[in-house]
Amino acid sequence: MPRPPVNVLIADDDPTMRMLLVAVTERSGHTVVKAAADGAQAWAACQEQLPPMIILDWEMPHLDGLELCRRIRATEGGDAPFILVVTARDKTEDLTAVLDAGADDYMSKPVTPDNLRARLRIAERRIEVSGARRRAEGELRKARYLAGIGEMSLALQHEINNPLAALLSHASLLDQGMIEAHEKDEALATIVEQAKRIGEVVKKLRNLDSENPRSVPYLGQSRMIDISPRTDPKTES
Repeated sequence: MPRPPVNVLIADDDPTMRMLLVAVTERSGHTVVKAAADGAQAWAACQEQLPPMIILDWEMPHLDGLELCRRIRATEGGDAPFILVVTARDKTEDLTAVLDAGADDYMSKPVTPDNLRARLRIAERRIEVSGARRRAEGELRKARYLAGIGEMSLALQHEINNPLAALLSHASLLDQGMIEAHEKDEALATIVEQAKRIGEVVKKLRNLDSENPRSVPYLGQSRMIDISPRTDPKTES
């Protein structure tokens, strides 16, 4: 099954090499969104929108390929693009420098159409796998978020329902004149007490460890967020 086309940014200061990279990339079924003549042009294009694939020459005026690679990786979402660096350098330390800058792959000049097509296929697979992983991670975050909402809802029901019911029932009896005069002070005291209990629950919520909330069993298979204060193990006897 053919893979969907990918938007590609190409940057090389050599016009002939740039034409070759564009031609092979487009014949491989992809879309070249920008063919930059130097690193500065490529960086400007990346700031507008990061494409899934970027092919960079190492040595370019204004901004070389490795510095451009570092800048891309430092931006929000900059870990996503597949970056291929093309260069005439072929020493071991050169490859190390390319990978340390954050590139995914490296291709030595002279570039042939067959070599470039092979690199593009590698990039296609990596982009497909990375996209599937990000989608799976997004679904997992969504599932955890929804589960957390349900657990927090159960915790609030568990902590607030009883005092709220007592408060509302006494307030309703007072409102309807169904409490004798000598019992009003006791009813008002109950309302104040239950309001304080609800206030304590709100205080617990403010102090809840939002980064690492603790989930505990509730009823059956249900779970709820534990909003009780955590005891520091160092203070336990």
